[in-house]
Amino acid sequence: MVELSAETRDAVAAARAGLPETVGGERVVFGFDGFVDRVRTVVEDRHGREAFETLDSLAELGARISASAASNSSLSFEWLQDDVRTGGHTCHLARAYATLGFDPVMVGLYGDPVRDVFAEEFADVPMHSLGDPGSTDAVEFDDGKLMLTESGSGTTLDWERVRDAVGVETLADYLDGASLLGVGYVSWIPSLPSVVDGLREEVWPLLDDPPERVLFDPADVRRLDEDVVFAARDAVERLDAVVDVTVSANRFETKVLAEHYAGRSAESLRADAELVAGTLDVTRYVGHGLHESVVVGDGTHAVRNPVTDDPALTTSSGDHFNAGLALGLLCGLDDAAAAVVGNALAGVFVRTGDPPRYDDVRDFVDDYEAKFE
Repeated sequence: MVELSAETRDAVAAARAGLPETVGGERVVFGFDGFVDRVRTVVEDRHGREAFETLDSLAELGARISASAASNSSLSFEWLQDDVRTGGHTCHLARAYATLGFDPVMVGLYGDPVRDVFAEEFADVPMHSLGDPGSTDAVEFDDGKLMLTESGSGTTLDWERVRDAVGVETLADYLDGASLLGVGYVSWIPSLPSVVDGLREEVWPLLDDPPERVLFDPADVRRLDEDVVFAARDAVERLDAVVDVTVSANRFETKVLAEHYAGRSAESLRADAELVAGTLDVTRYVGHGLHESVVVGDGTHAVRNPVTDDPALTTSSGDHFNAGLALGLLCGLDDAAAAVVGNALAGVFVRTGDPPRYDDVRDFVDDYEAKFE
């Protein structure tokens, strides 16, 4: 049994006490990406038409690629398509919040005209498309994930395109009275800082009842020029002057951001998150990992995360953590308790492969400590 810190136990107790009986009915708005995810399995050995063994180790795949390169030879793999689903920040968050009982609005890259895979899943969700979606081939291994992505129209998307495609007045109508705005990902939309600035300069002044909170997910910025990474920081800092902004990234992404913003990284998620937060002037910074989630706002809070040895699905677990984190904040919980809700929502998702209902999240929180036994 894992011994939980007093901080984790206190955060769980606060989440338990603070979560309301029901949630939902509020508008939440998500932008500005959109992906079609093809879930794949790599075949290691095929014995017949229906008989084969899968390659379940990313390290082994890497070793085979390295061995092939060392011998200056070609290498081929067979892979199978297991599923096709919509992905990206807007789709994962809208799906999660619709399941929780909220009223999501989506503004992103869904095709022109909107592709069937989006139109069918989100038939009841107001949706505005800004261009062609990206596409990702996602392979889950026991020791990691491999994701190969085409970015679609994301590389050219900027505020001018958003304004022309949707209109400032329409954006204002959606955001006025909304509880939450979620924005992602700068990793696939390099001009996303211009969109953040456009919202602040042209849309926010039109709002009588603006969102209480903004969630910003940069994702993996390794491929981006440093100028883009710093432009994203500057844009969210300016936005935080008019609304509570939470920036959230996973453990590895947090390390990369620390290297960019602080000039170095550390040995732990907690230390890396504090390095990022020390150079990022927003309400809170959150780093989430497999074993713990760290929130740096009014102080630093680290909350232990219960891990399962038999996950049904791990791709987009970070998006589901963000959904739960934002849910906790919308419910008025403190930072540490909100991280517990993030861990809980993601915990249900990775164990079932489906976004949870609110009752499922509360049940997970109620049983939180027992999941470490």
